[in-house]
Amino acid sequence: MNRLVKSKRVPVHGVLLLDKPEGLSSTQALSVAKRLLNAEKAGHTGTLDPFATGLLPLCFGEATKFAQDLLNADKTYVATVHLGVTTTTADTEGDITETKTVAVTREQIEKVLQQFRGAITQIPPMHSALKRDGKPLYEYAREGVVLEREAREIVIYELELLEFASPDVKIRVRCSKGTYIRVLGEDIGHALGCGAHLTALRRTSVGTLDLLQSISLPSFTALTDVARMQSLLPVDALLADLPELRLTEELAQRFMHGQRIPGVVCVGVQSTDETTVLVRVYRAVDAALLGVALLDVRGVLSPQRLVSVSAI
Repeated sequence: MNRLVKSKRVPVHGVLLLDKPEGLSSTQALSVAKRLLNAEKAGHTGTLDPFATGLLPLCFGEATKFAQDLLNADKTYVATVHLGVTTTTADTEGDITETKTVAVTREQIEKVLQQFRGAITQIPPMHSALKRDGKPLYEYAREGVVLEREAREIVIYELELLEFASPDVKIRVRCSKGTYIRVLGEDIGHALGCGAHLTALRRTSVGTLDLLQSISLPSFTALTDVARMQSLLPVDALLADLPELRLTEELAQRFMHGQRIPGVVCVGVQSTDETTVLVRVYRAVDAALLGVALLDVRGVLSPQRLVSVSAI
């Protein structure tokens, strides 16, 4: 009997900016991309709900070491909030819990949006991947168990009303990490006195990465193997908002051995800025990324995460 022999996974290093389609979980989308690239190691930088679409940065190989930096980045979304109907999940995937008449004006919506700009507190939803005693909250929710959740501070940097065609409100949100747009939509509906849930959610940016740079899954699938590899951004695309530091060959060798380096000056970083600053570090001779490090006020550079020598 002939058996299908799986091709051996290969080292792939880089970042794929995927425009995730509706209906796929972030893990499912990652699995498809990993298979198409035949990559050894992969991970994503924060999940998008299955009903949501938009920018999903996927990391391969050495890029997975820096995924956490993107998890902490600000994000931008465009969402449609449907007024008058609340659901168990605050989006289209839940069951309807209440229906109310919608009688609000654009002026009322604009006024309500003002109270959600800036630093606010938000209670994470039960239908989320946050864990309690090692178990995701959504598993408790499926069992009908509602647990007390602590409110968390988030920041809504921008909240813009794009369209209003009752009962639908289209908004653009730029927010800090940890923000649940489902909860924001639900809270806006509550403040308007009619309730609400999200019917559409699209992520348009993560940090410095933009949806305009992304590729759809069907388009990525249609590419040749070579073209797929060429569509990946370099590993340091995840670190574009960090100050850049270049080391001589001698210092680069010490850095790659995990040694702390004194007397380092980074252009654009003032010693009075912060106690320590995270910087991206390159080898000067060939501009190869070496990793990220903390630079303190004394000018001491401490390696944090290093790129594998084989990937340089």
